[in-house]
Amino acid sequence: MKELKDISTLPPEQTSKNKCKDGLTALHKQLFELQNVFYADGRYGLLIILQGMDTSGKDGTIRHVMTCMNPMGLRVQSFKKPTEEEEKHDFLWRIYPHIPAKSMMQVFNRSYYEDIIVPSVNNALTEDKLKHRCSLINELEQHLIQNDIHVLKFFLHISKDEQEERIRERLSKPHKRWKYSKEDDKAAKKWDAYTGIYNKLIAECNKIPWHVIPADKRWYRNYTVAKILTEHLEKLNLKYPKPQK
Repeated sequence: MKELKDISTLPPEQTSKNKCKDGLTALHKQLFELQNVFYADGRYGLLIILQGMDTSGKDGTIRHVMTCMNPMGLRVQSFKKPTEEEEKHDFLWRIYPHIPAKSMMQVFNRSYYEDIIVPSVNNALTEDKLKHRCSLINELEQHLIQNDIHVLKFFLHISKDEQEERIRERLSKPHKRWKYSKEDDKAAKKWDAYTGIYNKLIAECNKIPWHVIPADKRWYRNYTVAKILTEHLEKLNLKYPKPQK
C-alpha cells in the first residue's frame, strides 16, 4: 500500500458536495434497515475501528454516520490513556469486554492500536515489543473473523494544514472549545512521528485491510464511511429468521 504522504486527503476532483450529502441521507435509510436485519439475523457481530490523527473527525464520523442506527444494537467505546488499573494488565485486557456479541455493532473510537501508536511516538516501545503487539493484533482480528465477528478498520486521513486549522477552530469557536486540550498542540508537533508509526501499522497489521479515508472534507468523509459500511453489510446476505414452529 502507498505511504500516507502519497495518498490525497481531499475528495477526487469534481466530487459533488451536494450529491455526497444527498447520498448520505439515502445511505442512512439503507443502514437503518440493514442494521435491523443484521440484529435479527444473529449470525454476525461487527467491530468498526476508527483511527486517525487528533482532530481527524472520529467523533464527527460517529455522530454523522451512525445517527440513523438503533442504539439497542450499537455500542460506542472510546479508548484514551490507560488507567492505573488497565496498566497493570496486558494491553489487550481493556479491549475484551467491548468485543461485540453476535447481532451487535461496536464502534471503537481509537482502539488497541493506540497502545502501539502512543508509546512508539514517545519512544517507550522497543522494536521487538512493537512487532509482538502487531502480531497479537493480527491474531486477534483473525480470531474475531473466525468467530463471525467482522472487522472494518478506517483511518481518517487529514493533512497537517487541516489539523492546524481544526485546532484553531477549537480555540476560536465557543461550541468547540470543550474539545481543546494542550495535548492537541503537543501531538501536532509530532506529526511526522505519528505519520511514521501509522505507515508501519497500516503495512504490518493488514490481514484485515485498512480503509484510508480522505477526511479533509467532512461531507466526503461521512459519505465514504457510510458507503463502505453499507456495502459490507449488503455482502453478508442477511435474512430475517423464519418463525419457530
